[in-house]
Amino acid sequence: MASLKAIRKRIASVKSTQKITRAMKMVAGARLNRAQQRITELRPYALKHQEVLSEVVTRTQQAVEAGDSSAEKVHPDDLLHPLLVRREERRVMLVVLTSDRGLCGAFNANINKTAEREYKERTARGQDVKVMVIGRKGRDYLQRRNIELSYLQGVWEKLGLDSARRVGESILRPFLDDEVDAIYLVYNEFKSAMTQRVAVEQLLPVPPVADSDGHDAGEFSFEPSRAALLEHLAPLYVEISLLRALYESMASELGARMTAMDSATKNATEMIDKLTLEYNKARQAAITKELMEIIGGSEAIKE
Repeated sequence: MASLKAIRKRIASVKSTQKITRAMKMVAGARLNRAQQRITELRPYALKHQEVLSEVVTRTQQAVEAGDSSAEKVHPDDLLHPLLVRREERRVMLVVLTSDRGLCGAFNANINKTAEREYKERTARGQDVKVMVIGRKGRDYLQRRNIELSYLQGVWEKLGLDSARRVGESILRPFLDDEVDAIYLVYNEFKSAMTQRVAVEQLLPVPPVADSDGHDAGEFSFEPSRAALLEHLAPLYVEISLLRALYESMASELGARMTAMDSATKNATEMIDKLTLEYNKARQAAITKELMEIIGGSEAIKE
């Protein structure tokens, strides 16, 4: 059995750790409220924007294929913004969003494993895969597995639309220069403080909308024109989609950290209780031993 001094030091150490984990839980919870509000407000707008853009792209392609005179009977890609042109996926880019810090449970591990699996599967299919990582945890994980990547730092320090634009500028150039045929985002989608889902979503080219309403392509009229709409909607779609993914990832990280620190605080409480019980047993044993020595010495004097 450990000495009383060692047990006391262990209890003090665990209590100190418990204070840290409790404080980290409170900070993460306070920041989560703001992050959750941001993503709740942005998500409907981002999804609707993607739906509108997908609708314009799909209707344009359908009009051209149907020989619509307004489309001047040209190839669909000629009417599309360069960011939306679809090509065979021989070269793809994975944009992986992780955090700069740990102590957030399986948040980073889930993203990293998904990104590694996606990389290996696409490479096995013969695709040339480029990886861009945001967050030190993802960079360190993938570098240890000898995966060549580019790293974009400083994004999480001041998260906002400017950060999304900066990321967008970094990933759009390879697509516009025909260096990659598609771009996918790998990030954690926020569900609740205790639940996050790893998502692999296609960013470019924009996925087509499912035409389940049975309407024909000539139902809509576009003002000022399809090309003008796409010129405005396509770059904005990239910025909004990236901002949404960044906000989702930040909210997921805070939720995971709050949950992890809550579990750590509870575990510390249980450990303190066990150590306290062990300390009391050791103290009682020490007292009993001292009493036995006193009684033994007294009996020896009487003899």
